[in-house]
Amino acid sequence: MTQLERLQQAVRAEAKSFDVLRSLCDDVGPRFPCTPGDIAAQAWAEATMRAGGFGNVRREVAEATLWERGVEACELRFPRPQPVVLSALGGSVGTGPGGVEAPVVMFGSLDDLEKAPRDLVEGRIVYLHHVMPRLRDGTGYNGGSVVRMRGPSRAASKGAVACLVRSIGTDSMRAAHTGALFYESGAPQIPAAALSTPDGDMLARAIGSGKEVVSKLTLGCKPLPVGESANIIGEVVGRERPNEIVLLGAHLDSWDLGTGALDDGAGCAIALEVGRMIAALPTPPRRTVRIVLFANEELGTGGGLAYARAHSTEASSHVAAMEADQGDGAPWALRVPNQEGELPKRLIAALAPLGIALDPGAARGGVDIGPLRQLGVPFVDLRQDATRYFDFHHTANDLIENVSRDDIDRSTLAFATAVYTIAEAEERFGS
Repeated sequence: MTQLERLQQAVRAEAKSFDVLRSLCDDVGPRFPCTPGDIAAQAWAEATMRAGGFGNVRREVAEATLWERGVEACELRFPRPQPVVLSALGGSVGTGPGGVEAPVVMFGSLDDLEKAPRDLVEGRIVYLHHVMPRLRDGTGYNGGSVVRMRGPSRAASKGAVACLVRSIGTDSMRAAHTGALFYESGAPQIPAAALSTPDGDMLARAIGSGKEVVSKLTLGCKPLPVGESANIIGEVVGRERPNEIVLLGAHLDSWDLGTGALDDGAGCAIALEVGRMIAALPTPPRRTVRIVLFANEELGTGGGLAYARAHSTEASSHVAAMEADQGDGAPWALRVPNQEGELPKRLIAALAPLGIALDPGAARGGVDIGPLRQLGVPFVDLRQDATRYFDFHHTANDLIENVSRDDIDRSTLAFATAVYTIAEAEERFGS
């Protein structure tokens, strides 16, 4: 039996990813940057790594963007008042205690908003009605996140007093999806929030039928000074080339609404179990496997940026970087930095029995490892099934009750297979 086969057999029989995730969700809970939950999560991650046989366990300081949510309330009148469910967008300014009350004008896209005359928008609350499609690869989120992030500033530049967006999600539950916005320089900063998808649809129907809708919006949120969090790092040191690194990352922080089970507690559990199972092998792989649990992914990418700065001088030692950040979804496709040489062939052959096929697209990495791209670090993607991920993403329903034990085990097996294959190979990508 090869070492890879031994690893796969152990993962199938003994992987505890779901139990690790349950500990993170139940014993720590939400992990918004620089809150008590974030501090507890850092200690939890270090203890879990040490108990799992990791070496060189440490914290590395990462800058964190801070923000406070506060009260959230919204009422639509057309003319009968209708209370709706919403969530302030991360980083949004508040309305002040008196709230904002104004007529609502709806646009189906940022392009439609851009083309609108200023007098149609000025003094009103803009509602952006973008419906995210449900796709296996999750790419419907890409366009939706642009609407959420850029919409408030685009509305403000035309004189809007606030901005509402339909939640960027694929569910029909009355639970709003939060997420970060980005205030563009030169535009006023206005309050912004996401309506739950059924409430957004109700608003769209009302406006679409010709009714004049007035909204009263109250948000108590406020940005805070920049703070300090930490990336948590542990390693399985390689037996022959300890200075060559195969990185597997996930982000430890979460939004404050749920317990971050899918985003990205599942990724943390997968990464930690991959490291633990590889550390338990009789012989470590040729190269070092480095597990990184990144800080502050949700609101500023502070952890990814801090890691890239701290490790820029050893960037060339990173043979590959991977990221687990699509919940418990079982991987179905592989992307590699290039298809030349022996290593891609080894990887394709190792993953094929798990039902994972080569996707010819270029590997893109994720938000946390993204800053390593400019340093020349090769990325390897295991594309996870995101069919149901965006039903719960960034909501109060991001809970372990919505995690599949079977799927997280399949993900752990796939990531362990990929990480070990790269770490054990003689060659590098492109050689």
